[in-house]
Amino acid sequence: MSRFDQLTEQQKTEVERQLQIVSRGAADIIPVAALKEKMADSVAEGRPLRVKLGLDPSAPDIHIGHTVVLHKMRQFQDLGHEVQLIIGDFTGRIGDPTGKSETRKQLSEEDVARNAQTYREQLYKILDPEKTKFYFNSAWLGEMKFEEVLQLAGKLTVARMLERDDFAKRYAGNQPIHIHEFFYPLMQGYDSVSLQSDIELGGTDQTFNILMGRTLQGAYEMKDGQVAILMPLLEGLDGVQKMSKSLGNYIGIDEAPNEMFGKSMSIPDELMLKYYELTTPMSGEELQDLKQGLENGTVHPRDAKMKLAKTYIGMYHGEQAAIDAEHYFITVFQKRALPDEIEVIELNESELEDQMISVTKLLVTLGLQSSGSEAKRSVTQGAVKINEQKMDDANERITVQDGDIVQVGKRKFAKISLR
Repeated sequence: MSRFDQLTEQQKTEVERQLQIVSRGAADIIPVAALKEKMADSVAEGRPLRVKLGLDPSAPDIHIGHTVVLHKMRQFQDLGHEVQLIIGDFTGRIGDPTGKSETRKQLSEEDVARNAQTYREQLYKILDPEKTKFYFNSAWLGEMKFEEVLQLAGKLTVARMLERDDFAKRYAGNQPIHIHEFFYPLMQGYDSVSLQSDIELGGTDQTFNILMGRTLQGAYEMKDGQVAILMPLLEGLDGVQKMSKSLGNYIGIDEAPNEMFGKSMSIPDELMLKYYELTTPMSGEELQDLKQGLENGTVHPRDAKMKLAKTYIGMYHGEQAAIDAEHYFITVFQKRALPDEIEVIELNESELEDQMISVTKLLVTLGLQSSGSEAKRSVTQGAVKINEQKMDDANERITVQDGDIVQVGKRKFAKISLR
């Protein structure tokens, strides 16, 4: 008889309630039956489950795509379970090879430490700090003797490692696979052994690594290996590719409220419900009501998107910032007016030649674009205006006057102050 069958009716109801909450939005749970049994043990014994999330601090700026698993972790916290948050300061020196067609550059200890601190500061915008246990996996991986490393390596075969799609493709393409890359999933799996994790969360691109934890727990004769809860990958603002800072299709949780609001309004309509479900605290009932409203026409997609934008800013910057950002968006984009407040940027006349400067150099000097190539691209795309006049020649030299207003795209403005 299963542990669930031994519970009282009240306990069974509680297990089913928790299962429904943590299952919502998940792409896969491996194995589902084991999760139900672990929750039954938890309810019967009054013991919180240990729920693990590993973070490789190689890219510390968290965007909305990263928050999919973080919100699921928060759900576990709200249900009374224990979150094990592992900053992969040791594994980060290798870098996760998942999805990479070539060897990743290793980070220095200083890089990892700096990135880990940035990660940690941002995570508390979602997770409850009182219910979050932080670990750095160098605490156990850095202390392993070479004999123990060899024992760990002996738990898996090369054939098993080559089951990973990225390794298989590199092997078939005669691209190098270095031995230390095989150790990344081994080390991530060993984290679960060290912490005796009951559950591990991650994106579907982490399936192999997370199941490695379950495999290694079994190899080390740990009873009832961890359950893998795999969350879907969130498409970015282009509606196609996985959200990524390198692709520019992201919304950063630390971005300025006005920038965040504008980006949120460009989320494809067909993905809006997915964003709500995976990246906000909206309940299942509220999500169903919104879905019905969009389908029967009682809710306009624009209004739902504005509510989503305000939700994000309220979560990460506060309610007043959300109200102000909405006002800014309506004023600048819907009424097509200049914002009430435009940042004043001082421009030294020594940088000008007879009061003149090229459009490209002006954009970079003002900090509105990061490089000359980016500035030229914006001009070519018709995204640059000076005093509300569109510029179409990136190399054109223009006369600069005190008080000129420069605009790039819909969200970047600067007012020039000559000195």
